Amino acid sequence: MFDPAEDARQIDEAVAAIRAQTDLVPDLALVLGSGLGALADEVEDAVIIPTGEVPHYPASTVEGHAGRLVLGTLEGRPVLVVQGRVHLYEGHEPRAVTFPVRLAHALGAKGLFLTNAAGGMNPSFVPGTLMLITDHINLAFTSALSGKMASGEHRFPDMSNPYDAEWRKQAGNIALTHGVPYREGVYVWTAGPSYETPAEIRFFQRAGADAVGMSTVPEAIQAAALGMPVLGLSTITNLAAGLQGRPLNHAEVMEVGQMVRERLSTWVRAIVAETGPGR
Repeated sequence: MFDPAEDARQIDEAVAAIRAQTDLVPDLALVLGSGLGALADEVEDAVIIPTGEVPHYPASTVEGHAGRLVLGTLEGRPVLVVQGRVHLYEGHEPRAVTFPVRLAHALGAKGLFLTNAAGGMNPSFVPGTLMLITDHINLAFTSALSGKMASGEHRFPDMSNPYDAEWRKQAGNIALTHGVPYREGVYVWTAGPSYETPAEIRFFQRAGADAVGMSTVPEAIQAAALGMPVLGLSTITNLAAGLQGRPLNHAEVMEVGQMVRERLSTWVRAIVAETGPGR
């Protein structure tokens, strides 16, 4: 059972371990999804901390998720990069999955920029499409906010604007300026780790979803409870089950992530430089 006092103690100990290595106060926190971890290599004056050295930090076990925190500057802006998120399907409790968000908030981050790899369900979203998330559907049927409240949380956070509309507009304008094609759409979260069945994909499509994945939503809900604006960005790495005529595999996710790396990096760097809280 979640104990708010114990959680506060664990967050304090994690903050102290990081502060022993750097006093940088991040303006933004960026969480990097499958195949996107190389963006962390672009952070300047970086202090790299393996998450295994941060007390109480949950372990990431997924290929393509390095399990490091990178603190430094990106486009002159102080950032915390979470290089390798954790997921419900790895056996973590919902509160453990969102531990990095509470840690980022405690370190001073004012906004949360979430990226992920996702399966495309919108027929016009080919692999390699970059999608700004406009909204989400929680089909994991769980929340990190269940039970007692952590320090600084709202009991009933408003979710009418889970992916900040103004920040999203700014990011879209940046994409147009830099010639980066993108789409907008609704992301649906499933618990995983199995990929979805063709019948499930047809159901999700009828519910209004454009992309599907196994992350991001719990972090967005946690950020909402802490009053942190969120921007969400999906890389469509494959067509969802039943839409591409062959079995799905994680290697394909990684391959497409590498294919869009330069385009994604250009967009993310410009977003960090020019948009979001305080810009």
